[in-house]
Amino acid sequence: MGFDRKAQETAARVAGRLPPGQVLTEKFPVLHYGPIPKFDPATWDFRVFGLVEEEKRWTWEQFQQLPRTTITIDIHCVTGWSKLDTAWTGVAFKDLLSFIRVRPEARYVMAHSEYGFTANIPMEYMEDALLATHYNGEPLTPEHGYPLRLIVPRLYFWKSAKWLRALEFMAEDRPGFWEQAGYHMRGDPWREERYREW
Repeated sequence: MGFDRKAQETAARVAGRLPPGQVLTEKFPVLHYGPIPKFDPATWDFRVFGLVEEEKRWTWEQFQQLPRTTITIDIHCVTGWSKLDTAWTGVAFKDLLSFIRVRPEARYVMAHSEYGFTANIPMEYMEDALLATHYNGEPLTPEHGYPLRLIVPRLYFWKSAKWLRALEFMAEDRPGFWEQAGYHMRGDPWREERYREW
């Protein structure tokens, strides 16, 4: 059977899985600003810094040794499309926390990606976040964030920063890349928090 978008969209709305203003898609649109970065496993690293007791850094080889988790979530893009039941595998944020000591005043996280891209996220939305290396059982493709993408299930998908290189823990919120361009500071799809109120 083919993809009956109308019927599945209606079912998703009835089930409470489709936020307001969203339409269902079976495709996985590719949206990002700037070029796709090249990946060199010999020089790549991932680090945490900011309000932590000690900064931590992992090489690509070391990152592969961290515990793995798979989650299945619905994703919602600020441009209006939603995709259901997407499966991601990687390192759960809560497991990453077992390797670092975050200071109690840290209330926000800034995701840092290649080319200086950033995305700010309140700590409470990071509880079920994932640092993903795989999508639907396969390594991420370059256009979808290979080798590492942040997945923040409860926020619009722009917060799930591609080509992730670092997480910074902060006491105060500050706008990331798209937030500086006018996107909402939090980005909750169920509240339709698409744009900032200036």
